[in-house]
Amino acid sequence: MFLNLQDAEGPLHRRIYDALKSAIRAGRLGPDARLPSTRTLAADLKVSRNTVALAYEQLVAEGYVVARHRSMMSVASAVPARQLPKPIRTKSKFQPRLSTYGRRLMEDPAMPPSSSYAARPGLRYDFRYGQPAVDEFPREIWRQLLSARVRRSLPSSFGYGPPSGYGPLREALTGYLGRARGLSCNAEQVVIVNGSQQAFDLIARILLDPGDNVVIEEPHYHGSYLTFHSAGARLIGVPVDAEGLDTTKLPPTTVRARLCFVTPCHQFPTGVIMPLGRRLALLDWASRVGAWVVEDDYVSEFRYEGHPIEALQALDRADRVIYVGTFSKILFPALRLAYVVLPSALVKPFLAAKWVADRYTTMLGQEALTDFITSGQFERYLRRACTRNAARRQTLIEALQQHLGERVEIAGENAGVHLLVWLNATRPRDVEAIIMRAARVGVGLYSINPYYSRPPRRAGLLFGYASLTEADIRAGIRRLADVI
Repeated sequence: MFLNLQDAEGPLHRRIYDALKSAIRAGRLGPDARLPSTRTLAADLKVSRNTVALAYEQLVAEGYVVARHRSMMSVASAVPARQLPKPIRTKSKFQPRLSTYGRRLMEDPAMPPSSSYAARPGLRYDFRYGQPAVDEFPREIWRQLLSARVRRSLPSSFGYGPPSGYGPLREALTGYLGRARGLSCNAEQVVIVNGSQQAFDLIARILLDPGDNVVIEEPHYHGSYLTFHSAGARLIGVPVDAEGLDTTKLPPTTVRARLCFVTPCHQFPTGVIMPLGRRLALLDWASRVGAWVVEDDYVSEFRYEGHPIEALQALDRADRVIYVGTFSKILFPALRLAYVVLPSALVKPFLAAKWVADRYTTMLGQEALTDFITSGQFERYLRRACTRNAARRQTLIEALQQHLGERVEIAGENAGVHLLVWLNATRPRDVEAIIMRAARVGVGLYSINPYYSRPPRRAGLLFGYASLTEADIRAGIRRLADVI
């Protein structure tokens, strides 16, 4: 029997198995066809008899071959005479019947995101928001922490973890949040999740039914919008002004809002900070109407004048605030670790939802992060990153003022990792053309439009600066000025 084994890869017995299976599926060996004995085929192929026996055993296990009397092998009767390989289709005309949840997701033209978060090729100066300076993260320290954890891992470390997360990490977070954000909580209220997006999804699962009213900022973070919209909530946009969410325009008690999503310490995308008076007004409203408040505290660590603003949760006396923090935008996105600080009444249902979703979050990263925090490396890194980001932010402002002057207006406070820049002499409908022209000269720009329920009246761009050097920021803005 001739079998071509030269072009195949892998162990020899696997190559023999693949060659025989291909011959059976292509019809060269039909149903009930007798196969050579292991001794005969081994002699023909000049291999050991055990090698052929292993290949035959796999074919028998999969039903392609059956063993007859006296160890005779033959092709199974049930194998079709000719079976063509299944074609690979990149597109299908078949339209599956989706659930209501699935249909709501597909209503958004940006879903699924596919590779939209990956680096865009050809962009030398990419002002993408949300990309930290991963090249400047202390990777050698992180590698040492991971290696040390692997070396001293106990057998229990390779089993299932608790849905709440690694206990020492939750303890370390309570200490850090008390120091840095003024939070008053215990480790039992902290749950580790796979990124803040999972936190929003689990919150929606345990608190929202289709038709429930949810207050969001206008403009807003698109990830939260998608989560609550796909859950079937009725979204109520409340405008954001120079002081954040306008609490005078919150819906009345009769509307029975179930939840309110806010970014008070650095509103996304405008960058404004909600003052104390509005924070207290928001908490009072939540208490009166019985609504929960989700506080997305995504980059509050980066404030460049004075100390970070106290978290909304620290002012909450009625246990209405669900606090969400993330490491993706301050350390590196691939870490995929975030955390939720829950009111005590929500801990049990949230843990149940987490367990159903994915049981628990991978433990090794949690263990290394615990050591990163308790050793002091985390807060030292934040101080260095804050200093670096402040310099890059100032460089961006100076470059915009130098090259574009009165043609732009810079919005937001002295915090965060991005700027909102309004283009004074540009019509909103012309923004996409500017983005395309900028891309042709290697500059990545991003419109403010996706963060509004209705197109804004002004043309605006978001500029992330944390991942760019000061030299790159200057060069990128020079090229942008030529484009505009």
